[in-house]
Amino acid sequence: MRTNRTSVAVVAAVLAALAGAGTARAATPADSAAPSACRPANHLAKIARDQASSGHTHFRVTLTAPKGYAACTLAGSPTDVAFAHHGTPVDVTAGRYGDQSAAVTFGPGRPVHFDIQVPSHDRGIPADEVSFTLRAPDGVIPGTSVAEGPFTVTAGTVIGPIRPGA
Repeated sequence: MRTNRTSVAVVAAVLAALAGAGTARAATPADSAAPSACRPANHLAKIARDQASSGHTHFRVTLTAPKGYAACTLAGSPTDVAFAHHGTPVDVTAGRYGDQSAAVTFGPGRPVHFDIQVPSHDRGIPADEVSFTLRAPDGVIPGTSVAEGPFTVTAGTVIGPIRPGA
């Protein structure tokens, strides 16, 4: 009989330890089921005029993620960039510039931005919306992000890589 009681006690202790370990594991951040901040529906984007440089006007597109979303990694310039003014597409195709391989962490409390660099040689075409696809180090992130705010574009407009900060 003593063997049965010992076996039952050992099994109960093991089950209790496993139950406790399972509870502790569920509370770790690595197991968080929070959706990625990189998904278009999970972040906010806005456009604001930035400081001009020699021969260029700059507009900063800042992305922020509210609390409750998981941080993610972005890299390079956004792709599939399209401009619009009051809902009408603007016929300007943007190139890209800068380091396309640098990885940047994005998430709540860690905003990122990219630059729209517009040559100053022309008057510029008014726009108030830019749509784009974000890139991760290993490819694109599905979906289209949108930022709004007044800006201008023209032939020769280029998009800079994602950088940390607002």
